[in-house]
Amino acid sequence: MTKRFLAFSGFSGAMAVALGAMGAHYLKQQLEAGLITLTNLQTFETAVKYQIYHTIALLLVALLAEKFHAKRLQKAGVCFMIGIVLFSGSLYLLSTASLFGIGNLRWLGPITPIGGLFFIAGWILMGLSGINEKSE
Repeated sequence: MTKRFLAFSGFSGAMAVALGAMGAHYLKQQLEAGLITLTNLQTFETAVKYQIYHTIALLLVALLAEKFHAKRLQKAGVCFMIGIVLFSGSLYLLSTASLFGIGNLRWLGPITPIGGLFFIAGWILMGLSGINEKSE
């Protein structure tokens, strides 16, 4: 599982940097042209921030899994991966749907907080892995 976490964090980090650059350059131009709103740009930037934060957290999970409660850390890592896909992924789509002519994606709105709950669960599991010294 550690290799999967490393692979996911590597690709997720690269994607977050690329999408951040897209937001800073391309989407900012679209804002100035009136093709997206400031709210759309801010939402996109939020998705990038949360993706990079949780990509780093996933990398920590991969590095710490051998030393601490591996089962809890593995669950935390899975939660971070799901959270990145659901939270950041839904925000990327919601904030750019009108620009790219994707159509009405309002049904994705409830997906975002579910992704956020996975982030919270991941952090709790990471914290719990350092509390109990018994091996699992």
